[in-house]
Amino acid sequence: MMRAGWQMARWASGIALAALLGACAGSYDSAPAATKGPPAPTARLVQPPQRDQADLKVLFWSDDQRSQRFRAMEQWFAGHEVPAAQSPRALPKGAPLSAALQADLKAAIAETQTAGIMVIEDGKVRFEEYGLGLRPQDRWTSFSVAKSFTSTLLGAAVKDGFIASMDDTVTKYIPGLAGSAYEGVTVRQLATMTSGVKWNESYTDPNSDVAKTQSFVIEHGANAIVAQMKALPREAEPGTKWVYKTGETNLIGVLVENAIGKPLAEYAKDKIVEPAGFSGDLFWMVDPRGGNIGGCCLSITLGDYARMGMFALEGGGGMVPDGWFAEAGKAQVDFGPGAPGYGYGYQWWTFPGATYGAQGIFGQGITLYPQKGVVFAYVGNWSQASGGPERARFLELSGRVAAEAR
Repeated sequence: MMRAGWQMARWASGIALAALLGACAGSYDSAPAATKGPPAPTARLVQPPQRDQADLKVLFWSDDQRSQRFRAMEQWFAGHEVPAAQSPRALPKGAPLSAALQADLKAAIAETQTAGIMVIEDGKVRFEEYGLGLRPQDRWTSFSVAKSFTSTLLGAAVKDGFIASMDDTVTKYIPGLAGSAYEGVTVRQLATMTSGVKWNESYTDPNSDVAKTQSFVIEHGANAIVAQMKALPREAEPGTKWVYKTGETNLIGVLVENAIGKPLAEYAKDKIVEPAGFSGDLFWMVDPRGGNIGGCCLSITLGDYARMGMFALEGGGGMVPDGWFAEAGKAQVDFGPGAPGYGYGYQWWTFPGATYGAQGIFGQGITLYPQKGVVFAYVGNWSQASGGPERARFLELSGRVAAEAR
């Protein structure tokens, strides 16, 4: 097994970002230490101006601040930037959606503080509209949509042979978890959040595991994520209970980086950005050791959100194992009779009717309809981080879009 091999990047405002990612997106700014080596050649480290730590807590930003800063997170947090694809994928215009549906989509943009919606069918744009002053060339942060990118890079690492099997144990790739509740947990169980390890994702409980992230960063620095996850108790047998844990997506990021020996952003350049034909540069926040945050915080254009959706619908261009997205977007976990048709795959949410998608707080998403060849991508600054009415509205709108397809 290869260990990650790059120098720890200088990292501004580390403690503030820890609090931000823990309370906001359920993500950490921490990961295990890497062995030192030369810096990554394609992932350029972007360092923002020094900021007051109190001004880096996203949940306390005003609506206006979020609308401005979500499009320019590189001005607030350190991260890796990788360049656009050498041959960006064209997005030709297709037949427009019905006038009534277009009107409803435009109303949703205006009424929900959405920054943009793009509808693709069979590779052609049927609807594209922007709000909040966003332009086609502007990036917008993803929050937990990044989880589905990290899942895709996990598939790429399997395809490339860096990870021998999804049924390997997590400790094979993250030895620092030896002797913890992650003993015997497989990569597959980590990908489906069914490790059986106890975790509290509450963003409002000051005693939740998420809220404790900052204290682990203060005490353990670059080793914070392993230190915190290693201390968690087991509450169920692996594979028997699903609990949403962004900490585990960060572990997937660590696992992939340890296996491939480079940051996620650099691997994404070869395995997503180039084959998917991204037209803009990708920015992905870094943690204290200089790796990328697996569960959160990459920024791309709305068009590239849609290109990622097409990349998944088309099977990943040979970058992942055959059938990877069919498995990743299938309900590996069924939420049961209380939520019929809903479940969770490999870091993708699954919906009724063989539909799946990526979701992030404050209104980012990529919803895919494989049988229709439809991608419904959107970015925004919704009224609440999670639990607001907008998500159901957008799922209903995407269903209407799919109903008009073909």
